[in-house]
Amino acid sequence: MARKPRVEFPGAIYHVLNRGNYRQDLFETAGAAQAFVDCLWEACDQAKWKLHAYCLMKNHYHLAIETPSGNLVEGVHWLQSTYGNRFNRFRGERGRAFQGRYQAIIVQPGLRLFNLACYIHLNPVRAGLVGMDRLSEFRWSSFRTFMKTKPEARPKALGTCEWLSQLSGSGETPAGWSLYERHLAELANRDDLRKNAEFDSMCHGWVLGSPEYRQELVQNFEKQTIAKDWGGKELAEINDIRWEAQLRQGLGELGKTRTEATASPKSADWKVGLARWLKSTTRVSNRWLTDRLQMGAPDGVSRYCSECRQGGRPSAARCFDRLTTNIRG
Repeated sequence: MARKPRVEFPGAIYHVLNRGNYRQDLFETAGAAQAFVDCLWEACDQAKWKLHAYCLMKNHYHLAIETPSGNLVEGVHWLQSTYGNRFNRFRGERGRAFQGRYQAIIVQPGLRLFNLACYIHLNPVRAGLVGMDRLSEFRWSSFRTFMKTKPEARPKALGTCEWLSQLSGSGETPAGWSLYERHLAELANRDDLRKNAEFDSMCHGWVLGSPEYRQELVQNFEKQTIAKDWGGKELAEINDIRWEAQLRQGLGELGKTRTEATASPKSADWKVGLARWLKSTTRVSNRWLTDRLQMGAPDGVSRYCSECRQGGRPSAARCFDRLTTNIRG
């Protein structure tokens, strides 16, 4: 049976979660966890997502994502496949890093989003990884960033947290965050924290919202039959048009042509810098890049771009910096 299409619309908020394949530990080392966080920031920048909360556990992750452009599927596919490729390359393994289909539960703004943020941030406490008194020291959670970093110093995707006003009424202020920490401590002291039915319900169903919100969604979806059923053919055509336009911009900035791409070595630094820039600004596939820039096997594109990102290709990095500086999305 074919999978049902994801429900996507501009401004949608989701609770996204997935586990390691066969429930294996994905984030058992600091390096693996940091690699996922790095991919997450890249995905947010590319997809223009707003991240309301996140937490990494040893074998799964939780994200509260807002999608202003209604592009959940494309963004999560890039996030998981990119991390999976880096994970397998580091471990010398093959196969999927994540188990089957990720969950994506629509979340109503306001109180439901606030409750979801509480659930996500208390995950390490519920699992017994840290006590509430050390939750702000847990590295792989947005709670630590919110408590220890000023808004202007945070990753751009975290932005402001309107959901905080559900508790304090004062918005994002030091007093508001202190009140939020006390609220989490009160929740953590509940006897049923580990098996809290309300918390567990946040990982099930298709929507976290009031009956009225659910009804509103259903009514809107009935008007969007065509958009809901858009599939691979239409999306591939749209992507190809976008990526071609971006490629032409990049070639023009570097003073290069398609003919030069064919004649140049597959790992020429200017091609690597251009490929890395395209991958940082779009969700372009390695296969597409090898076809357009004549870069050999798709796996080679990932390897060249990784070398550039890690400082191993200075000339390629200069091309990447030039494109990033001179071409604005």
